[in-house]
Amino acid sequence: MDHSSGNQGSNSIQASLGGRYATALFELAAEAKAIDSVERSLSTVRRALDESADFAALTASPLIARGAATKAVLGVADELGVDATTKSFLGVLAENRRLGELPRIIRAFRALAARHRGETTADVTSAHPLNDDQIAELKQQLRQRVGREVSVDLSVDPALLGGLVVRIGSQMIDSSIRTRLNTLAQAMKG
Repeated sequence: MDHSSGNQGSNSIQASLGGRYATALFELAAEAKAIDSVERSLSTVRRALDESADFAALTASPLIARGAATKAVLGVADELGVDATTKSFLGVLAENRRLGELPRIIRAFRALAARHRGETTADVTSAHPLNDDQIAELKQQLRQRVGREVSVDLSVDPALLGGLVVRIGSQMIDSSIRTRLNTLAQAMKG
């Protein structure tokens, strides 16, 4: 029996652990007609992971006892004001010791939500957090380039040395200084 085929293509998001959790959350959100509010809540959680070293450590540390992690993450959820579906999902992740999967789950959920709306998702990495005006301008430029609405999944990487790295599917649009310097260095080597 060949089990290797069948789960390819449109189910590729479900292939990873983070993708399976994201798919389960998406189905819950769809049932509750709460896709938008869950997506907003996950964006808030993503920002908190970027901005709070303590919260990031809570999600990444295997040393925090399960009960303590669950209690702490539910407290953070209340503080961030996330919706009920997202809060209970965070509790489940903590119970299952899967908080470390959060960034992948958030990215996969956003891709599912974008696909549901008929949008394309762009993974955007910047050296510094982008403000609302910069995000709006970026979306506008990507919309013109791609020809349809683009939702952006933002992350920050201080190692970029300025600029952006944008990935839409397998296509990479790169304007980071580091990449330009590396390209120049390669060219100079001949």
